[in-house]
Amino acid sequence: MTRADRGHRAVGPGVIDAFYAGYETISPGDFDYLCKLDLDLRLPERYFEILIERMEKNPRMGTSSGKSYVEEGGRLVSERKGDETSLGMTKFYRVACFEETGGFVREVMWDGIDCHRCRMLGRMRHGFGQYFMGTGFLYMFASAVFHMNDKPYVFGAAAMMWGWLSSAIKGLPRYEDLAFRRFLRRYQRRSLVVGKARAVDELHREKGIEIV
Repeated sequence: MTRADRGHRAVGPGVIDAFYAGYETISPGDFDYLCKLDLDLRLPERYFEILIERMEKNPRMGTSSGKSYVEEGGRLVSERKGDETSLGMTKFYRVACFEETGGFVREVMWDGIDCHRCRMLGRMRHGFGQYFMGTGFLYMFASAVFHMNDKPYVFGAAAMMWGWLSSAIKGLPRYEDLAFRRFLRRYQRRSLVVGKARAVDELHREKGIEIV
């Protein structure tokens, strides 16, 4: 498709406007994957096939890409991009993840915002999962503090905690086995005092389980 000349350059938003001009002509639900792809790239054989294979093996992977290189003097030199985001010139997405995160922001740094948003939503789901399972507030808070140094730093831990808190505020249903939830909280309280390894060992000894 051909787009009309907007009459000015728009670094960042312009490329996303172009992407959405195409995206809006399809029915995303008809596809499992999508890609925002620049035209000045040389891709290796089986590039998309390999990405799909890896994402099929790991359902938690919402977006991925290859690594980027430039040719200098007949050899490929790494552009030294970090591993924390999929690369903007070849954003390969699971459609369900793309839609859940709200897609691309039409501003500079759109290609970093999207990946961190993916992580934060994943952490919020983790927080809800802990709430549903029966995890207590103190244990959840300690877990969030422990994960503060995981990427995205601080924000990921905050998203985990908010996932738990927002679920509690809304009064969402929890796992219906009350005996299990009591057992879980007793183990978690003990873990906060003596550590997970010793807490598990005490449970095994209490049940007469010998670990060889």
